[in-house]
Amino acid sequence: MTSDSVRPLPARTRHGITKGASARLPTAFGEFTITSYFDEDTRIEHLALHRGDVAGDEVLVRVHSECLTGDIFGSLRCDCGPQLHKALERITEAGRGLVIYMRGHEGRGIGIDQKLRAYTLQDQGLDTVDANLALGHPADSRRFEAAAAILRDLGVRSVCLMSNNPLKLLALRNAGIAIVQREPHEIDANPENASYLATKRVRLGHLLSS
Repeated sequence: MTSDSVRPLPARTRHGITKGASARLPTAFGEFTITSYFDEDTRIEHLALHRGDVAGDEVLVRVHSECLTGDIFGSLRCDCGPQLHKALERITEAGRGLVIYMRGHEGRGIGIDQKLRAYTLQDQGLDTVDANLALGHPADSRRFEAAAAILRDLGVRSVCLMSNNPLKLLALRNAGIAIVQREPHEIDANPENASYLATKRVRLGHLLSS
């Protein structure tokens, strides 16, 4: 028996994450269920926005790295916000799928303060890779084991991954996720992010048109 003051603890999965609360989330892009997950290794909370029965095979999935400037403030310096919105729209159209929102991935893992310093260096002529390196960070320090654990917890057996980043596909496969196909997920460039997107294509190997 439980009361308002005594509730069962959230269930600990066997993958190093703790599944938290779920709630209905109506959005401008359709209605989803949002579920929180606590990463026991990094002490960071991630989110899963899922629609339909995602347990099974060939589930449409986007693993999206947190980008405060793009996702919240609509920055034109990157393609993150439009990619997130497009993923939610595509899942609604398909009727089934999920977005895993990876917190702690700001600036490809360097955090918001360092990302803003990188922006200043980019305005001085460095590209997004060299700006990270100049600040003493790797070009990309993100990890995706927690995303793989969340997929397993939700019963996802194989995915159709909305991504342009071959290293993300490799990271998920190395974590045991079966990817049956890559779904191109490209956003049109604008004058503010054209150079950024070109750098992702040329230096980071993203599968983008020229």
